[in-house]
Amino acid sequence: MRRNWIFRATRFTARIMLAPFFRLDIRGKEHLPPRGAFVLLPKHQRWADIPLVSVAVLKPLYYVARDDLFDGSVKNWFMRSLGGIPLNRRRPLETRESLRALEAYLQKGEGVVVFPEGTYYVNEMGPGRVGMVRFVLSRFSLPFIPVGIRYSKRRVRTLVRIDFGEARYPDPGISPILFLSSIMEEIEKLSEIR
Repeated sequence: MRRNWIFRATRFTARIMLAPFFRLDIRGKEHLPPRGAFVLLPKHQRWADIPLVSVAVLKPLYYVARDDLFDGSVKNWFMRSLGGIPLNRRRPLETRESLRALEAYLQKGEGVVVFPEGTYYVNEMGPGRVGMVRFVLSRFSLPFIPVGIRYSKRRVRTLVRIDFGEARYPDPGISPILFLSSIMEEIEKLSEIR
């Protein structure tokens, strides 16, 4: 369970530590719902995406992340305190507790971040992994928000444009694969991947 004071303190620290290296250009914040659950689907370019998305969104978020980031009792406690939800892709049955927690967070109206590519793809689009999108679609009708992330090296600091796209609601009966495919196209446009 996220501990908001740890989340806020870490986000504040990240903002200060990242400022000498990155300058943020945030667009489309009006597409973020002021209340209620939503799923952010950002482009995954590099490690910095996670803290930069956190800085760009004022609301505390939950993040679906690979389970090896939670190895060890201290790391596990810290990652969960930040809102981390571990996902074991190799042994999905071990993820049942995490999926129940994810479901509970969405029921409470929380925002959740899922990187649909699952890992880094620098300046190119990786394939969308449909598992988490399918899971959420099978239980909720809520907005999915594509997020473009683009890095441009500028002298000392790198300019990072984070572009929140318009919320997408699934049409009744649409397959999760087609729904994710249309969102991946939007993420590609927002990230200006050529």
